[in-house]
Amino acid sequence: MKKTRNLIIEELAPKKFGFLGQVWVAFLCLVIVAALFAYYQQVTKGLVVTGMRDYALWGVYISNFVFFVAISLVGSLVTAVLRLSGAQWSTPLTRISEVIAVAAIIMGGLTIIIDMGRPDRILHIFMYGRLQSPIIWDVLVISTYLMISVLLLYFPLLPDFAILKKHFSDRPKLSNWYGKLSLKWKGNAKQKNIYNKSIRTLSVLIIPVAFGIHTVTAWLFATTYRPGWDSTNFGPYFIAGAFVAGTGAVVTIMYILQKAYKLEDYITDKHFDNMGKLLVMLCLVYLYFNVNEYLVPAYKTTKEEAGHLSDLFTGHYSTMFWSAIIFGLIVPVVVLIFRKGRKPLPLFIMGLFVVVGAWWKRYIIVTPTLLEPFVPLEGTPESWHEYWPTTIEWMITFGTLASALLIMTILFRYLPIIPIQETIEENE
Repeated sequence: MKKTRNLIIEELAPKKFGFLGQVWVAFLCLVIVAALFAYYQQVTKGLVVTGMRDYALWGVYISNFVFFVAISLVGSLVTAVLRLSGAQWSTPLTRISEVIAVAAIIMGGLTIIIDMGRPDRILHIFMYGRLQSPIIWDVLVISTYLMISVLLLYFPLLPDFAILKKHFSDRPKLSNWYGKLSLKWKGNAKQKNIYNKSIRTLSVLIIPVAFGIHTVTAWLFATTYRPGWDSTNFGPYFIAGAFVAGTGAVVTIMYILQKAYKLEDYITDKHFDNMGKLLVMLCLVYLYFNVNEYLVPAYKTTKEEAGHLSDLFTGHYSTMFWSAIIFGLIVPVVVLIFRKGRKPLPLFIMGLFVVVGAWWKRYIIVTPTLLEPFVPLEGTPESWHEYWPTTIEWMITFGTLASALLIMTILFRYLPIIPIQETIEENE
Protein backbone atom coordinates (compact mmCIF):
# COMPACT_ATOMS: atom_id res chain seq x y z
CA MET A 1 0.00 0.00 0.00
CA LYS A 2 1.45 3.34 -1.09
CA LYS A 3 1.64 6.19 1.40
CA THR A 4 1.22 9.89 0.84
CA ARG A 5 4.20 12.24 0.97
CA ASN A 6 2.99 13.93 4.17
CA LEU A 7 2.44 10.61 5.92
CA ILE A 8 5.94 9.40 5.02
CA ILE A 9 7.48 12.64 6.30
CA GLU A 10 5.47 12.43 9.53
CA GLU A 11 6.49 8.82 10.17
CA LEU A 12 10.17 9.22 9.25
CA ALA A 13 10.90 12.64 10.79
CA PRO A 14 13.19 12.45 13.86
CA LYS A 15 11.33 11.93 17.15
CA LYS A 16 12.17 13.05 20.68
CA PHE A 17 13.51 10.42 23.07
CA GLY A 18 10.93 8.71 25.21
CA PHE A 19 11.57 7.61 28.78
CA LEU A 20 13.55 4.51 27.75
CA GLY A 21 15.58 6.61 25.32
CA GLN A 22 16.51 9.05 28.07
CA VAL A 23 17.48 6.18 30.39
CA TRP A 24 19.61 4.70 27.61
CA VAL A 25 21.46 7.98 27.03
CA ALA A 26 21.97 8.46 30.77
CA PHE A 27 23.38 4.93 31.07
CA LEU A 28 25.82 5.49 28.20
CA CYS A 29 26.94 8.81 29.70
CA LEU A 30 27.53 7.12 33.07
CA VAL A 31 29.71 4.45 31.44
CA ILE A 32 31.65 7.13 29.54
CA VAL A 33 32.24 9.19 32.72
CA ALA A 34 33.61 6.08 34.46
CA ALA A 35 35.86 5.44 31.44
CA LEU A 36 37.14 9.04 31.51
CA PHE A 37 38.06 8.60 35.18
CA ALA A 38 39.91 5.37 34.29
CA TYR A 39 41.68 7.12 31.42
CA TYR A 40 42.73 9.92 33.77
CA GLN A 41 44.32 7.26 36.00
CA GLN A 42 46.11 5.80 32.98
CA VAL A 43 47.44 9.16 31.77
CA THR A 44 48.65 10.27 35.22
CA LYS A 45 50.11 6.92 36.34
CA GLY A 46 51.17 5.51 32.99
CA LEU A 47 50.47 2.22 31.20
CA VAL A 48 51.69 0.37 34.28
CA VAL A 49 48.03 0.42 35.41
CA THR A 50 47.23 -1.85 32.46
CA GLY A 51 48.11 -5.53 32.07
CA MET A 52 50.40 -4.77 29.10
CA ARG A 53 54.10 -5.56 29.56
CA ASP A 54 57.09 -6.44 27.35
CA TYR A 55 55.36 -9.57 26.02
CA ALA A 56 51.80 -8.27 25.60
CA LEU A 57 52.78 -4.84 24.32
CA TRP A 58 49.42 -4.72 22.49
CA GLY A 59 46.37 -5.65 24.51
CA VAL A 60 42.66 -5.12 24.60
CA TYR A 61 42.96 -1.60 23.13
CA ILE A 62 44.35 -2.87 19.83
CA SER A 63 41.65 -5.57 19.84
CA ASN A 64 39.11 -2.74 20.15
CA PHE A 65 40.78 -0.82 17.35
CA VAL A 66 40.64 -3.77 14.94
CA PHE A 67 37.03 -4.40 15.97
CA PHE A 68 35.94 -0.81 15.31
CA VAL A 69 37.71 -0.77 11.97
CA ALA A 70 35.97 -4.03 11.05
CA ILE A 71 32.53 -2.72 12.03
CA SER A 72 33.06 0.40 9.93
CA LEU A 73 33.66 -1.53 6.71
CA VAL A 74 30.13 -2.65 5.95
CA GLY A 75 28.63 0.79 6.51
CA SER A 76 30.56 2.59 3.84
CA LEU A 77 31.54 -0.24 1.50
CA VAL A 78 28.26 -2.14 1.33
CA THR A 79 26.30 1.10 1.09
CA ALA A 80 28.54 2.25 -1.75
CA VAL A 81 28.18 -1.05 -3.62
CA LEU A 82 24.40 -1.09 -3.16
CA ARG A 83 24.10 2.53 -4.31
CA LEU A 84 26.20 1.88 -7.39
CA SER A 85 24.25 -1.29 -8.23
CA GLY A 86 20.90 0.50 -7.85
CA ALA A 87 19.50 -2.09 -5.42
CA GLN A 88 16.37 -0.26 -4.21
CA TRP A 89 15.56 -2.79 -1.48
CA SER A 90 18.56 -1.46 0.45
CA THR A 91 17.25 2.13 0.76
CA PRO A 92 16.03 1.77 4.39
CA LEU A 93 19.40 0.34 5.41
CA THR A 94 21.81 2.83 3.84
CA ARG A 95 21.49 5.54 6.50
CA ILE A 96 21.81 2.98 9.31
CA SER A 97 24.97 1.54 7.74
CA GLU A 98 26.50 4.97 7.17
CA VAL A 99 25.91 6.09 10.77
CA ILE A 100 27.48 2.87 12.09
CA ALA A 101 30.50 3.42 9.84
CA VAL A 102 31.09 6.99 11.02
CA ALA A 103 30.69 6.16 14.72
CA ALA A 104 32.95 3.11 14.48
CA ILE A 105 35.78 4.80 12.58
CA ILE A 106 35.77 7.80 14.97
CA MET A 107 36.20 5.49 17.95
CA GLY A 108 38.74 3.36 16.09
CA GLY A 109 40.96 6.41 15.65
CA LEU A 110 40.55 7.50 19.28
CA THR A 111 41.39 3.99 20.50
CA ILE A 112 44.84 4.28 18.91
CA ILE A 113 45.45 7.45 20.97
CA ILE A 114 44.29 5.63 24.11
CA ASP A 115 46.73 2.79 23.41
CA MET A 116 49.66 5.22 23.11
CA GLY A 117 49.49 5.98 26.82
CA ARG A 118 50.47 9.62 26.34
CA PRO A 119 48.06 11.39 23.95
CA ASP A 120 50.69 13.96 22.97
CA ARG A 121 52.58 11.19 21.14
CA ILE A 122 50.07 11.35 18.30
CA LEU A 123 51.91 14.55 17.26
CA HIS A 124 55.12 12.55 16.81
CA ILE A 125 53.46 10.50 14.08
CA PHE A 126 52.72 13.60 12.03
CA MET A 127 55.98 15.40 12.84
CA TYR A 128 58.49 12.54 12.66
CA GLY A 129 56.62 9.70 10.95
CA ARG A 130 58.30 7.74 8.16
CA LEU A 131 56.50 6.44 5.10
CA GLN A 132 58.29 3.11 5.58
CA SER A 133 56.20 2.55 8.71
CA PRO A 134 52.81 0.78 8.40
CA ILE A 135 51.62 2.95 11.31
CA ILE A 136 51.79 6.01 9.02
CA TRP A 137 49.86 4.11 6.35
CA ASP A 138 47.14 3.36 8.88
CA VAL A 139 46.90 6.98 10.06
CA LEU A 140 46.62 8.28 6.50
CA VAL A 141 44.05 5.73 5.36
CA ILE A 142 41.91 6.10 8.52
CA SER A 143 41.83 9.89 8.12
CA THR A 144 40.85 9.58 4.46
CA TYR A 145 38.27 6.90 5.24
CA LEU A 146 36.68 9.01 7.98
CA MET A 147 36.44 12.06 5.70
CA ILE A 148 34.81 10.13 2.84
CA SER A 149 32.47 8.28 5.25
CA VAL A 150 31.25 11.57 6.73
CA LEU A 151 30.64 12.97 3.24
CA LEU A 152 28.85 9.78 2.17
CA LEU A 153 26.59 10.17 5.20
CA TYR A 154 26.07 13.91 4.74
CA PHE A 155 25.46 14.31 1.00
CA PRO A 156 22.38 12.03 0.78
CA LEU A 157 20.92 13.99 3.71
CA LEU A 158 20.67 17.30 1.83
CA PRO A 159 17.14 16.71 0.43
CA ASP A 160 15.99 15.34 3.79
CA PHE A 161 17.31 18.40 5.64
CA ALA A 162 15.31 20.66 3.30
CA ILE A 163 12.18 18.58 4.00
CA LEU A 164 12.77 18.70 7.75
CA LYS A 165 13.26 22.47 7.64
CA LYS A 166 9.64 22.83 6.46
CA HIS A 167 8.35 20.03 8.68
CA PHE A 168 9.68 21.65 11.86
CA SER A 169 8.62 25.19 10.90
CA ASP A 170 6.78 25.40 14.25
CA ARG A 171 10.14 24.94 16.01
CA PRO A 172 12.24 27.83 14.62
CA LYS A 173 15.62 26.87 16.13
CA LEU A 174 15.46 23.28 14.90
CA SER A 175 14.12 24.39 11.52
CA ASN A 176 16.92 26.92 11.19
CA TRP A 177 19.57 24.27 11.86
CA TYR A 178 18.10 21.90 9.29
CA GLY A 179 17.96 24.80 6.83
CA LYS A 180 21.65 25.57 7.29
CA LEU A 181 22.58 21.90 6.95
CA SER A 182 20.56 21.59 3.72
CA LEU A 183 22.94 24.06 2.01
CA LYS A 184 19.95 25.83 0.42
CA TRP A 185 18.73 22.66 -1.28
CA LYS A 186 15.88 23.39 -3.70
CA GLY A 187 15.83 20.15 -5.66
CA ASN A 188 16.29 21.78 -9.07
CA ALA A 189 17.89 19.96 -12.00
CA LYS A 190 21.32 21.53 -11.53
CA GLN A 191 21.48 20.61 -7.84
CA LYS A 192 20.29 17.06 -8.52
CA ASN A 193 22.94 16.61 -11.19
CA ILE A 194 25.74 17.72 -8.83
CA TYR A 195 24.17 15.71 -6.00
CA ASN A 196 24.01 12.44 -7.99
CA LYS A 197 27.52 12.86 -9.39
CA SER A 198 28.92 13.59 -5.91
CA ILE A 199 27.34 10.50 -4.37
CA ARG A 200 28.52 8.28 -7.24
CA THR A 201 32.04 9.71 -6.95
CA LEU A 202 32.16 9.15 -3.18
CA SER A 203 30.76 5.64 -3.61
CA VAL A 204 33.52 4.82 -6.08
CA LEU A 205 36.26 6.45 -3.98
CA ILE A 206 35.39 4.73 -0.74
CA ILE A 207 35.66 1.19 -2.14
CA PRO A 208 39.48 1.17 -2.58
CA VAL A 209 39.91 3.22 0.61
CA ALA A 210 37.77 0.75 2.60
CA PHE A 211 39.76 -2.18 1.26
CA GLY A 212 42.92 -0.21 1.94
CA ILE A 213 42.20 0.47 5.60
CA HIS A 214 41.59 -3.20 6.36
CA THR A 215 44.54 -4.35 4.31
CA VAL A 216 46.86 -1.85 5.99
CA THR A 217 45.55 -2.86 9.41
CA ALA A 218 46.33 -6.47 8.49
CA TRP A 219 49.82 -5.42 7.41
CA LEU A 220 50.46 -3.95 10.87
CA PHE A 221 50.29 -7.51 12.11
CA ALA A 222 51.73 -9.36 9.11
CA THR A 223 54.87 -7.19 9.02
CA THR A 224 55.52 -7.97 12.71
CA TYR A 225 57.45 -11.22 12.94
CA ARG A 226 55.34 -13.29 15.32
CA PRO A 227 53.76 -16.77 15.16
CA GLY A 228 50.20 -16.52 13.90
CA TRP A 229 50.86 -13.23 12.10
CA ASP A 230 53.53 -14.40 9.65
CA SER A 231 50.98 -14.89 6.89
CA THR A 232 50.22 -13.58 3.40
CA ASN A 233 46.58 -14.48 4.08
CA PHE A 234 46.06 -11.67 6.56
CA GLY A 235 44.77 -8.98 4.15
CA PRO A 236 41.78 -10.92 2.72
CA TYR A 237 41.34 -12.65 6.10
CA PHE A 238 40.80 -9.27 7.80
CA ILE A 239 38.53 -8.00 5.02
CA ALA A 240 36.34 -11.14 5.16
CA GLY A 241 36.10 -10.84 8.95
CA ALA A 242 35.23 -7.16 8.69
CA PHE A 243 32.34 -7.92 6.34
CA VAL A 244 30.98 -10.45 8.83
CA ALA A 245 31.33 -8.13 11.85
CA GLY A 246 29.85 -5.14 10.04
CA THR A 247 26.87 -7.05 8.67
CA GLY A 248 26.20 -8.47 12.13
CA ALA A 249 26.22 -4.94 13.54
CA VAL A 250 23.81 -3.67 10.86
CA VAL A 251 21.23 -6.43 11.43
CA THR A 252 21.46 -5.90 15.19
CA ILE A 253 20.98 -2.13 15.02
CA MET A 254 18.25 -2.28 12.36
CA TYR A 255 16.18 -4.61 14.57
CA ILE A 256 16.51 -2.29 17.59
CA LEU A 257 15.60 0.77 15.51
CA GLN A 258 12.66 -1.02 13.92
CA LYS A 259 11.18 -1.80 17.33
CA ALA A 260 12.15 1.46 19.05
CA TYR A 261 10.78 3.75 16.31
CA LYS A 262 8.02 1.44 14.99
CA LEU A 263 9.46 1.25 11.48
CA GLU A 264 7.92 -2.11 10.53
CA ASP A 265 6.42 -0.59 7.36
CA TYR A 266 9.88 0.51 6.18
CA ILE A 267 12.28 -2.10 7.60
CA THR A 268 10.38 -5.23 6.63
CA ASP A 269 10.87 -8.99 6.81
CA LYS A 270 12.25 -8.80 3.27
CA HIS A 271 15.14 -6.64 4.46
CA PHE A 272 15.92 -9.04 7.29
CA ASP A 273 15.69 -11.99 4.91
CA ASN A 274 18.11 -10.42 2.43
CA MET A 275 20.55 -9.39 5.16
CA GLY A 276 20.33 -12.91 6.61
CA LYS A 277 21.27 -14.43 3.25
CA LEU A 278 24.15 -11.96 2.96
CA LEU A 279 25.37 -12.85 6.46
CA VAL A 280 25.33 -16.59 5.67
CA MET A 281 27.46 -16.06 2.57
CA LEU A 282 29.93 -13.83 4.42
CA CYS A 283 30.25 -16.26 7.35
CA LEU A 284 31.02 -19.10 4.94
CA VAL A 285 33.69 -17.01 3.20
CA TYR A 286 35.23 -16.08 6.57
CA LEU A 287 35.18 -19.73 7.66
CA TYR A 288 37.13 -20.55 4.51
CA PHE A 289 39.80 -17.98 5.42
CA ASN A 290 39.91 -19.31 8.99
CA VAL A 291 40.63 -22.79 7.66
CA ASN A 292 43.47 -21.34 5.57
CA GLU A 293 44.77 -19.28 8.47
CA TYR A 294 45.04 -22.20 10.91
CA LEU A 295 45.29 -25.35 8.76
CA VAL A 296 48.50 -24.42 6.90
CA PRO A 297 50.50 -23.56 10.09
CA ALA A 298 49.10 -26.71 11.74
CA TYR A 299 50.30 -28.78 8.77
CA LYS A 300 53.82 -27.27 8.87
CA THR A 301 53.95 -27.53 12.67
CA THR A 302 56.99 -25.38 13.36
CA LYS A 303 57.93 -25.19 17.01
CA GLU A 304 56.71 -21.64 17.53
CA GLU A 305 53.49 -22.11 15.55
CA ALA A 306 52.81 -25.36 17.43
CA GLY A 307 52.85 -23.56 20.77
CA HIS A 308 50.56 -20.81 19.46
CA LEU A 309 48.08 -23.25 17.90
CA SER A 310 48.12 -25.46 21.00
CA ASP A 311 47.09 -22.45 23.08
CA LEU A 312 44.20 -21.79 20.69
CA PHE A 313 42.97 -25.34 20.05
CA THR A 314 43.39 -27.04 23.43
CA GLY A 315 45.11 -24.64 25.78
CA HIS A 316 44.51 -21.44 27.69
CA TYR A 317 42.53 -19.69 24.93
CA SER A 318 40.68 -22.73 23.59
CA THR A 319 37.31 -21.90 25.19
CA MET A 320 37.40 -18.39 23.77
CA PHE A 321 38.64 -19.57 20.37
CA TRP A 322 36.09 -22.32 19.84
CA SER A 323 33.26 -20.17 21.22
CA ALA A 324 34.09 -17.44 18.68
CA ILE A 325 34.22 -19.97 15.82
CA ILE A 326 31.17 -22.02 16.79
CA PHE A 327 28.80 -19.35 18.12
CA GLY A 328 30.14 -16.46 16.03
CA LEU A 329 30.24 -18.27 12.67
CA ILE A 330 28.96 -21.85 12.53
CA VAL A 331 25.74 -21.45 14.55
CA PRO A 332 24.64 -18.34 12.58
CA VAL A 333 25.17 -20.23 9.30
CA VAL A 334 23.14 -23.21 10.50
CA VAL A 335 20.29 -21.03 11.79
CA LEU A 336 20.18 -18.55 8.91
CA ILE A 337 20.14 -21.18 6.18
CA PHE A 338 16.47 -21.68 7.01
CA ARG A 339 13.86 -19.06 6.16
CA LYS A 340 12.47 -19.02 9.72
CA GLY A 341 15.95 -18.26 11.00
CA ARG A 342 16.00 -15.11 8.87
CA LYS A 343 12.95 -13.63 10.59
CA PRO A 344 13.69 -10.43 12.56
CA LEU A 345 14.08 -11.85 16.08
CA PRO A 346 16.22 -14.92 15.23
CA LEU A 347 18.37 -12.79 12.93
CA PHE A 348 18.80 -10.20 15.70
CA ILE A 349 20.02 -12.91 18.07
CA MET A 350 22.39 -14.30 15.45
CA GLY A 351 23.61 -10.76 14.77
CA LEU A 352 24.48 -10.40 18.45
CA PHE A 353 26.32 -13.74 18.34
CA VAL A 354 28.29 -12.56 15.33
CA VAL A 355 29.22 -9.16 16.84
CA VAL A 356 30.31 -10.62 20.20
CA GLY A 357 32.16 -13.42 18.42
CA ALA A 358 33.86 -10.84 16.19
CA TRP A 359 35.16 -8.93 19.21
CA TRP A 360 36.53 -12.06 20.87
CA LYS A 361 38.08 -13.11 17.55
CA ARG A 362 40.04 -9.84 17.42
CA TYR A 363 41.18 -10.40 21.00
CA ILE A 364 42.35 -13.90 20.01
CA ILE A 365 44.22 -12.55 17.00
CA VAL A 366 46.14 -10.04 19.15
CA THR A 367 46.89 -11.55 22.55
CA PRO A 368 47.92 -15.23 22.20
CA THR A 369 50.35 -14.39 19.40
CA LEU A 370 52.16 -11.79 21.49
CA LEU A 371 52.70 -14.33 24.25
CA GLU A 372 54.45 -16.76 21.87
CA PRO A 373 57.34 -14.78 20.31
CA PHE A 374 59.92 -16.45 18.04
CA VAL A 375 62.66 -15.23 20.39
CA PRO A 376 61.65 -15.38 24.09
CA LEU A 377 62.54 -12.30 26.12
CA GLU A 378 65.25 -12.82 28.72
CA GLY A 379 65.00 -11.76 32.34
CA THR A 380 61.30 -10.97 32.40
CA PRO A 381 59.10 -11.86 35.40
CA GLU A 382 56.92 -14.93 34.97
CA SER A 383 53.80 -12.79 35.39
CA TRP A 384 54.67 -10.96 32.17
CA HIS A 385 54.19 -14.18 30.20
CA GLU A 386 50.43 -13.93 30.72
CA TYR A 387 48.02 -11.14 29.91
CA TRP A 388 44.54 -10.25 31.06
CA PRO A 389 43.10 -6.71 30.92
CA THR A 390 42.97 -4.85 34.22
CA THR A 391 39.87 -3.12 35.56
CA ILE A 392 41.18 0.15 34.13
CA GLU A 393 41.41 -1.38 30.66
CA TRP A 394 37.92 -2.87 30.88
CA MET A 395 36.44 0.44 32.01
CA ILE A 396 38.07 2.27 29.09
CA THR A 397 37.00 -0.50 26.69
CA PHE A 398 33.37 -0.29 27.77
CA GLY A 399 33.67 3.49 27.57
CA THR A 400 34.76 3.36 23.92
CA LEU A 401 31.92 0.99 23.08
CA ALA A 402 29.47 3.26 24.92
CA SER A 403 30.87 6.29 23.08
CA ALA A 404 30.28 4.63 19.69
CA LEU A 405 26.72 3.77 20.73
CA LEU A 406 26.15 7.32 22.00
CA ILE A 407 27.32 8.80 18.68
CA MET A 408 24.88 6.50 16.87
CA THR A 409 22.08 7.33 19.32
CA ILE A 410 22.51 11.10 18.89
CA LEU A 411 22.74 10.84 15.09
CA PHE A 412 19.61 8.66 14.98
CA ARG A 413 17.86 11.22 17.19
CA TYR A 414 18.40 14.16 14.82
CA LEU A 415 18.78 12.46 11.43
CA PRO A 416 15.99 10.58 9.67
CA ILE A 417 16.81 6.89 10.10
CA ILE A 418 15.19 6.05 6.75
CA PRO A 419 16.04 8.37 3.80
CA ILE A 420 12.86 10.44 3.39
CA GLN A 421 13.28 11.77 -0.15
CA GLU A 422 14.35 8.40 -1.55
CA THR A 423 11.41 6.69 0.15
CA ILE A 424 8.98 9.27 -1.26
CA GLU A 425 10.36 8.77 -4.78
CA GLU A 426 10.05 4.98 -4.50
CA ASN A 427 6.41 5.36 -3.38
CA GLU A 428 5.41 7.56 -6.31
